[in-house]
Amino acid sequence: MADRTFPDWPFLEERHRELAAKLERWCERNLSDAHPRNLDAACRGLVRALARGGWLEHAAPDPRKRGARHGVRTLCLIRETLARHSGLADFSFAMQGLGSGAIALFGSPQLKKNYLTAVRKGRKIAAFALSEPEAGSDVAALATTATKDGAHYVLNGGKTWISNGGIADFYVVFARTGEAPGAKGLSAFVVDADTAGLRVVARIKTVAPHPLATLEFKSCRVAATQRLGRGGEGFKVAMATLDIFRSTVGAAALGFSRRALEEALHRATTRKLFGAPLSAMQVTQAKLADMAVAIDASALLVYRAAWAKDRGAARVTREAAMAKLFATESAQHTIDSAVQLFGALGVVSGMPVELLYREIRALRIYEGASEVQQQIIARQLLAERPDAGG
Repeated sequence: MADRTFPDWPFLEERHRELAAKLERWCERNLSDAHPRNLDAACRGLVRALARGGWLEHAAPDPRKRGARHGVRTLCLIRETLARHSGLADFSFAMQGLGSGAIALFGSPQLKKNYLTAVRKGRKIAAFALSEPEAGSDVAALATTATKDGAHYVLNGGKTWISNGGIADFYVVFARTGEAPGAKGLSAFVVDADTAGLRVVARIKTVAPHPLATLEFKSCRVAATQRLGRGGEGFKVAMATLDIFRSTVGAAALGFSRRALEEALHRATTRKLFGAPLSAMQVTQAKLADMAVAIDASALLVYRAAWAKDRGAARVTREAAMAKLFATESAQHTIDSAVQLFGALGVVSGMPVELLYREIRALRIYEGASEVQQQIIARQLLAERPDAGG
């Protein structure tokens, strides 16, 4: 079994250790890492199961409770543990959080009442609709428009790569309202899936089967009361939400890495090669050592970033970017090494390491590709220099 002493690190508290142990027991009883035949039904079932287990209370905190907020260390622990057991369970949990996070942060009391309780109870499936065919990481380039018309906004445009697209009950949609040029002229809206003028035009198949879709908005009328925050605050809404959840992407990658190491250790100690265990070969030992080092380094970055966010540090964007960048990139290498140790068996469809190989690839792209994270880190480094102005 891979090392799991990390909950004892000073970034985490006793309540985190208790939660991790409880979730581990729940996962062992309730989850399978096999990809299902009916993807949509499986995701809906996982959302309901996560709700029954009480885990969605952390994805969509109850605003009626004193001090309720997203605990990023808690979110990271949950995503890491779920990902180690089931990539689809991690996806289902994460999208409930990301899709409702903007409502928790910027929604009116009525919006919170209308949506967050249903998300926690597993009665509504949430989605975060930011990306467009020509605007992914470059949020300022969004082309979808929302034109004010009395007590409503009229949305026109399209979104793509939308997780939970096609099964979501509502979408948090970002559109251009024109208060100012670029990123300062965006707003965010909660749009129910059955709103006239909103249509799912295509389902997208990816290497790791998850529900994704392309959406079309055509004269889609949304009440102004469905707007999150003030007009023109859409970029702020998006970035505040992503600042919470970006570190958790690194945590999911960390969960995949830990599972890969567990599988690799079992393979190395049970597979015979040239009359001796595979683990006796120095090249195998080197791979295992590199995997273990990468996992610990990723965990330190992930939980450092989560700790910084939880304690209200003045700077968290750089830490979150470092965590996501390193954890996802190193997870790709770790999982590739595990596949290599399995040999031909590692590329057989349905094998745990083959499933991990497909799961990890998208994490280096979504919620800001690795190259974007590098740019974020470099810009902050340069901005902090005393001679930054030239």
